[in-house]
Amino acid sequence: MTTTTTDLWHHYGRSRAQRDRSVPESFHWIWSQDGGPGAEVLGDLSGRVVGDLGAGAARHAAHLATHHEPARINAVDASPAQYAMATDLYGHLAPRLHIVRSDVVPHLHEMADAYDVLYSVFGAVDFTDPRDLLPAAAVALRPGGRLVFSSLGHYLSGAPAQPDVVPADVSAKTPDGEATTTHRWVLQEQVWTKALDEYGFTRISVDVLPATAEGPRTADTLLVTAVRRA
Repeated sequence: MTTTTTDLWHHYGRSRAQRDRSVPESFHWIWSQDGGPGAEVLGDLSGRVVGDLGAGAARHAAHLATHHEPARINAVDASPAQYAMATDLYGHLAPRLHIVRSDVVPHLHEMADAYDVLYSVFGAVDFTDPRDLLPAAAVALRPGGRLVFSSLGHYLSGAPAQPDVVPADVSAKTPDGEATTTHRWVLQEQVWTKALDEYGFTRISVDVLPATAEGPRTADTLLVTAVRRA
């Protein structure tokens, strides 16, 4: 199943794709993508089935496919533009890297007990209602499988994260450049912990990774890890 709504990610990453076609040598979780922990947070991926939720241009997935020897990594994104960009940049990494155009929630339901690891780097976890995404992730993971994601620790404006599972409207652009909004979930640590516990996860850990720079539109990062209950 693919989305039929306006592609609000049409412009995202396009200028970089025109000048940088390389497979990244490093993997970063933090908002600024220039430090902090790396792919080791995911554990040993050798021979594992991995899913990148909201993969965008699939740069993180390409790094893992090239440097960490998973059996397969599915880079999942609903955006037609992001799917086309990822396919152009990294389609040559098949069959280890598989680029999937799909809404994340139905994809996860279709992949019951298929994944060893799911992750999101400011991806679908940020832009999908957790009450839909987290139970779907629990369905898709094998018992003992890991969910790892990074999310904003607070709004880019500096406003605090939400104390409940509610989204905010954030700015976006339509393919023709018109300004619009989309939902983003920016939640406090204890809100993520409670939701993960409710929807089938255990061994939940939330680390706050401070911003590495000062200035507008910087943010602390929440790095969240959890394991699907047996």
